[in-house]
Amino acid sequence: QVHLVESGGGSVQAGGSLRLSCAASGDTSSRYCMGWFRQAPGREREGVAHMLTGGGMTYYTDSVKGRFTVSEDKAENTLYLQMNSLKTEDTAMYYCAASAATWICYGDNRARQNAYNYWGQGTQVTVSS
Repeated sequence: QVHLVESGGGSVQAGGSLRLSCAASGDTSSRYCMGWFRQAPGREREGVAHMLTGGGMTYYTDSVKGRFTVSEDKAENTLYLQMNSLKTEDTAMYYCAASAATWICYGDNRARQNAYNYWGQGTQVTVSS
C-alpha cells in the first residue's frame, strides 16, 4: 500500500502559479499510474494530469494542456504538478492518486477515479480574478 500526502495549495490571483506536491510513502518501489484530480463544488471529480512513474507516459486534459506540467522526483518519492497561468476555472480541491494497474495510464481509463487504489487528503487551490 501507498500513503499519499498533498501540499502546496493556496490562494492566488489569476495568471499566477502554484506547485503542488504529492509525497508518497510505503511501497514505493513498484511502478504506478499516478493521477492528479480536482473537484470543484457542484462538479464531478475530473482527471487533470497523469504520469507513469519511472517515465514513459504523461497526459493532460485539454483544459490544462500547455499550462500545467506533471513531473516526479523519484529519489524523493514525490510527484509534482506545476500550475502556471492559473484561471478562476482552476479553483478546486486537488487530489493525488495512485494505481498499481499501470496499464490504465495508456488509455481512457486513466481518468476514471475508481481505477485508483490510493488517494491523498487533497489540497485546496483558489484562484481569484
